[in-house]
Amino acid sequence: MRVTGLLLLVAHLLIVGWLTLRPRTVPWVPAANLEPLATIRAELAHGATWETVQHLGGSVLLLAPLGVLLPLSAGRLNVSPLVSFTRTVFAGAMIALAIELLQSGIPGRVPDVDSVLLSTLGVAVVHLAVVPGARCRLRRRYERLGGAPPKISRVGVTPQADVLSGSRTYL
Repeated sequence: MRVTGLLLLVAHLLIVGWLTLRPRTVPWVPAANLEPLATIRAELAHGATWETVQHLGGSVLLLAPLGVLLPLSAGRLNVSPLVSFTRTVFAGAMIALAIELLQSGIPGRVPDVDSVLLSTLGVAVVHLAVVPGARCRLRRRYERLGGAPPKISRVGVTPQADVLSGSRTYL
């Protein structure tokens, strides 16, 4: 599952990069938005039109699959839900921020802090909606098939190189 998750994650990030980091030929571009929620307020002030839904929904859905792909690529079943959520949302926010920073140097692209907020929201919602239930089902399946998921055993014996100070090698 981990390999599949990594392959899907790389494929999704390549598609997102292609969609968001291509130069656009436009006659003019607006100024960069560094004020949080300004674009969202401006879009909602126009009313609930189809363009508003597309713009705001597109920003939410762009990185939303990362909410599932990041935990899937880690391949852990026994992890705290809070730790998993925090790690996933932070990674999604950093990816969204990196995309916006890279867009600042591309002709026709304008960085927008609201895109980072909406993308992070999408990652968080998808993670909360899918990952805890999926992990619970997978843990039950492993227990039914023959016990708990495999764990790394902790052996109390230290390796010989750590016991004898003269035999340490640092290669």
